[in-house]
Amino acid sequence: MPALTPRALPAQIAVFPLEGALVLPRAQLPLNIFEPRYLAMVKDAMGGERLIGMVQPAPDGTLYDIGGLGRITQFTDTENGRFLIVLTGLARFRIARELDVETPYRQVEADYSDFLGDFREPAPLAAVARADLEASLKTYLDVQGLSADWQAVANADDESLVNTLSTVCPFDPAEKQALLEAADVPTRAATLSAIMSFAEPSATDGGTILH
Repeated sequence: MPALTPRALPAQIAVFPLEGALVLPRAQLPLNIFEPRYLAMVKDAMGGERLIGMVQPAPDGTLYDIGGLGRITQFTDTENGRFLIVLTGLARFRIARELDVETPYRQVEADYSDFLGDFREPAPLAAVARADLEASLKTYLDVQGLSADWQAVANADDESLVNTLSTVCPFDPAEKQALLEAADVPTRAATLSAIMSFAEPSATDGGTILH
């Protein structure tokens, strides 16, 4: 694949609308593909540059304006006809327009110009911001009845921790979208801390979100 620059990425991309699913730069998103139209989408992607855009459907049935472009970096064809894939995030994009296509899946014209920062190494969090994020995470997990491997949390770099939490935590779609649209990693970390601090208890059987 060409160097990771806005000009190296395609203007026309296939999109997978899925509530609660985020692809953030350099983060990974596992997907279980079983619907025929998305099986076709993955087959077509595997025959090309392995690129798929993830975007959340809006409450009115349209698509949110901003999504994330990911590259298929793991692919398994299961015996029951499903595909298990992992998308690794490249950059966010804004939907310039949805295209009239004959494929069973939707395609859009993508504009990356608002997200040039995704193509650069992120700035580290200030020590106080990192501490605040970890404190908010502990409170959030206690409220939700969840747990985490705190050694893994401590060892994670700032971007990996922030993007992984944004991806795996069970936030509502509007909160997920706010995290996706955050300008940079420090802004996303602050947004995460705020969301976790105000989260209401939810029914859960427990579990581990980071391990």
